[in-house]
Amino acid sequence: MSNTIAAKREGAVPRKGLGLGLVAWLLGIVFFLPIAWMALTSFHSETDAATNPPSFGAALTLDGYREFFGTGGGASPWPALINSTVASLASTLFVLLLALPAAYALSIRPVKKWTDVLFFFLSTKMLPVVAGLLPIYLFAKNTDMLDNIWLLVILYTSMNLPIAVWMMQSFLAEVPVAVIEAARVDGARLPTILARVVAPIALPGIAATALICFIFSWNELLFARVLTGVVAETAPVFLTGFITSQGLFLAKVCAASLVISLPVLAAGFAAQDKLVQGLSLGAVK
Repeated sequence: MSNTIAAKREGAVPRKGLGLGLVAWLLGIVFFLPIAWMALTSFHSETDAATNPPSFGAALTLDGYREFFGTGGGASPWPALINSTVASLASTLFVLLLALPAAYALSIRPVKKWTDVLFFFLSTKMLPVVAGLLPIYLFAKNTDMLDNIWLLVILYTSMNLPIAVWMMQSFLAEVPVAVIEAARVDGARLPTILARVVAPIALPGIAATALICFIFSWNELLFARVLTGVVAETAPVFLTGFITSQGLFLAKVCAASLVISLPVLAAGFAAQDKLVQGLSLGAVK
């Protein structure tokens, strides 16, 4: 009798695991379907893309990608892609340089009421972005920084810094204090400790923070739409230019969306192991 019960218990675990696996696969397929639909639509002509219901068996074409890359006489996307790359990478670098010392002060060498400080950082993200749009626009206009890519770098740095400090504080809290004390006894100063002791240990968390900041900067649209024109136009702003009142733009928008999403997907795929390690750092005590 006891053997039968034990066998049933042993068999229940795989069935439960199988059920959870099927649910995970189902959710993955559900989330992937819109992306697959967008990719398929990008290879259709505008007429086929606008049919309702969708014409899945329609002939495939590269016209949408030709329109995006300007081979038909349209605007080239490369300046916008370069602007997005510069703004995203530069702001992410500045965020890491500023967030690492701040997170060190809040975790390894905590200040008084450090939880209140973290809450203040996070509360800055609660302000609606549109509420600060007019003051920032007036400031940019009066300082002749409209349509300037470095204005976006400053804005993206300030927008991503609170969440970066919040994330990295939890990552740096896992760094052994004994290692830092040993480095300090050997005569290492704070910049050396941060660069050669703290950063290598917390590298997965830093990579996860950098990836999230890069994604936020790359996808930002509102400030880029209002504060830029031609010179500092970013990729999301360039994408909105395909939407016209005449209609028949779905294939071009899908092609542009797929191309613009590739850098983020590539960065996420390249850093997926560090991202998983970083996001799970400190989850198990």
